[in-house]
Amino acid sequence: MSVDNAMDWHSALAWPFFEPRHRELAAGIEAWCSANLGHEDHADTDATCRRLVRELGTAGWLKYGVGGVAYGGHGDTIDTRAVCLLRETLAKHSGLADFALAMQGLGSGAISLGGTHEQKARYLPRVANGTALAAFALSEPEAGSDVAAMALCAREDGDAYVLDGDKTWISNGGIADFYVVFARTGEAPGARGISAFIVDADTPGLEIAERIDVIAPHPLARLHFAGARVPRSQMLGAPGEGFKLAMRTLDIFRTSVAAASLGFARHAMVEGLARAASRKMFGQTLGDFQLTQAKLAQMALTIDSSALLVYRAAWLRDQGQSVTREAAMAKWHASEGAQQVIDAAVQLFGGMGVQSGTAVEMLYREIRALRIYEGATEVQQLIIGRDLLKAHAAAAEQR
Repeated sequence: MSVDNAMDWHSALAWPFFEPRHRELAAGIEAWCSANLGHEDHADTDATCRRLVRELGTAGWLKYGVGGVAYGGHGDTIDTRAVCLLRETLAKHSGLADFALAMQGLGSGAISLGGTHEQKARYLPRVANGTALAAFALSEPEAGSDVAAMALCAREDGDAYVLDGDKTWISNGGIADFYVVFARTGEAPGARGISAFIVDADTPGLEIAERIDVIAPHPLARLHFAGARVPRSQMLGAPGEGFKLAMRTLDIFRTSVAAASLGFARHAMVEGLARAASRKMFGQTLGDFQLTQAKLAQMALTIDSSALLVYRAAWLRDQGQSVTREAAMAKWHASEGAQQVIDAAVQLFGGMGVQSGTAVEMLYREIRALRIYEGATEVQQLIIGRDLLKAHAAAAEQR
């Protein structure tokens, strides 16, 4: 089933959010996906992810998630709209390909934002060309949404820090070549006492304690640190600045999670339209029923509204503005909306919709995690509410 014209997707590229280079990028990644994706082997997810990273790197798509031309990036800063267009298109074609690109950007984003020249030169070119897999290690068994509850500690010992504790739900865990790890260094209570480190996968004292299987196969693991000695030169930014760096990284890539959700929804729309137009029922097609038309209309409305929120947030960030609220709105609406669109497509397929291996069944499994990772929907609601109250208080002070 072709997925390149869901709701006349290309017409969205005429919106003023985009520049000619974005339209050229969208056409290029669409053509590449059509030629290269659709036959991923899920029997060996690790090997498939490694292959996809290499192929995405060779094709030049990974460089859009790296900041700095000197370090293999497409530009001196990360183009959020470009990353979103890439993720939306990849997700339309292959959830695993989207994952492969996203984790390269997220895993190395803190290096692009806060790394020294030496750190950037050592890691980013290999991320951009697909020869090194990156991972972002923030979550812990008791610190997912509540990052300030982080327990992994890093204590100073001469010219190094020694890390002890666990990280879990780490994407690319077990196959990454390095991890950007956030640990408590204790400069201040809560989030102000967290620092960031680049930890190579072969560091003594770092082990893969557990591989985690989920409903849509992706490489995930729990990491265990037992006296893992990390040179001071591997710290990203200043001591105690890790939480801010993590949030800056998420502000870029949280919007791209919304874009991936949008891609999944567009694919579901194509499948749903094809089913409605072809399925014969009671002497007519499924699409002839007004209930079906209403369902398709709701799907279309959800997709268009998500797209507007996604690319508003991406455009604002590319203009240098803070997008904490806008990114949260985009992720909340697009991920929850995609779940609704995909569920509607499953319903249109009836029993076939839950048959293993069908497109809508795979989409149903793919979308579920996006409502949780990089901040669950409930966390996005808190972010938006708090930001509104903060803005209200600031306005009141100026009266």
